[in-house]
Amino acid sequence: MKSKHIILALRIIVAVILIQTLRFKFTAHPDSVYIFETIGLEPYGRIGTGVLELIAGILLLIPRTVWAGALLAIGLMAGAILMHLTQLGIEVKDDGGILFYTGLLTFILSSIILYFNRKNIPFLGAKL
Repeated sequence: MKSKHIILALRIIVAVILIQTLRFKFTAHPDSVYIFETIGLEPYGRIGTGVLELIAGILLLIPRTVWAGALLAIGLMAGAILMHLTQLGIEVKDDGGILFYTGLLTFILSSIILYFNRKNIPFLGAKL
């Protein structure tokens, strides 16, 4: 399998992870509300994060904007990881740490995607 096929698979995986969480954020699922209340960002942080995750997921699926989607996903996941490590804890409401580990996986995969698409970044690409 060529590396471009692997990167495409990673893009799809990250986009699916980002987009599948939207139903929890946009329907005000009790677990999602709990998380954002705990960090003091309910409801605007929950909805705003959901919108940004939707944008990142879409950007990851468009070839010309993969780098932007990966960069946005990295930023979002860095924030999520930081919140888990400082305010929420790794395990939230007896989830076994699945949210934290999914965020960590998404961060790592997005970093790989960005690395392989670094030459497509308009203001840096030619220099890399």
